[in-house]
Amino acid sequence: MRIAVLMGGISEEREVSLQSGVQVAQALREAGHQVLSVDTSHGLLDPDQEAALLDSGVGPPPPPSRAEDLLRTGDMTSLIGRTGLDGVDVVFPALHGRGGEDGTIQTLLELAGIPFSGSDRVGCTLSMDKDLTKRLLREGGILTPRWITVKGREEGKARLPGIVETLGLPLIVKPPSGGSTLGLTLAHDRQEVERGMDLALEYEERILFETYVRGREITVGILGRETLPVGEIIPEHEIFDYECKYRPGMAREIFPADLSREAASLAQKAALRVHDTLLLRDFSRVDFILDGEGTPWCLEANALPGMTGNSLVPQAARAAGISFPEFCRRVAEMGRARES
Repeated sequence: MRIAVLMGGISEEREVSLQSGVQVAQALREAGHQVLSVDTSHGLLDPDQEAALLDSGVGPPPPPSRAEDLLRTGDMTSLIGRTGLDGVDVVFPALHGRGGEDGTIQTLLELAGIPFSGSDRVGCTLSMDKDLTKRLLREGGILTPRWITVKGREEGKARLPGIVETLGLPLIVKPPSGGSTLGLTLAHDRQEVERGMDLALEYEERILFETYVRGREITVGILGRETLPVGEIIPEHEIFDYECKYRPGMAREIFPADLSREAASLAQKAALRVHDTLLLRDFSRVDFILDGEGTPWCLEANALPGMTGNSLVPQAARAAGISFPEFCRRVAEMGRARES
């Protein structure tokens, strides 16, 4: 197949997406496909640019203001004409965050009639907005930590005493539509909550406050209708933050997790329910906290999870005996099959 891998984009997660994209492109070539690598903000990447990205690794996140600059300069509506996407068999989005994981690029591809792998605009929109995600999970009877979402600094300050009383301390403070834990704070007292509000507001105008559930952080990848082996993340920091995710040696990622068969099955069944509730397709990753009683609490679902060779979903796939090139091939073929 002739496949275009979309990467980079316009969000604060651009650096992560570039790494996902070039490694997916390399894996698909190993699987025998012809691949175009496309940075949705700048166009086609040549082999030297790809090689440089592969050597560089994931860089530090840009400041929040940079994403707004990229929104102004990235002409996504001309993407198809600039890169020849209309000539490919399928598009493989390896994008994260705003513009790529929120349904924007999926809408453009659907309007252009170009087949693509991964979730459509609806699934991406539902999973990107964590407030909306949690409302749907609650409606579906899926356990998720208690939360309160406010709009703007004034509402947050006015409601803060009631929020702390209702959710308790410590609590999570974050932007509802962020990823890679950017803008997230684990606040232990009122001052840290207020600083967390200020940080979250750098990313968007809403703030999500969430009860902090103590326990083991586990994750479940999904490929098609298959749940992959459960993984456990043990970060060096108190939470699995950006540094722990992308700096080598800052977290232990164990696949399969040291869980009983019953506990692993419970998490896998919950993950598939989340995947279906949010109308996701092809592949996803669902994250949980396993509390002291062995109950999984869903934190979020990722419609386009990290796709470097060492990201969580590829690690889960390897634990199931599926190589990274084979995983990418299957995802691409799922997208192509919908147009057959």
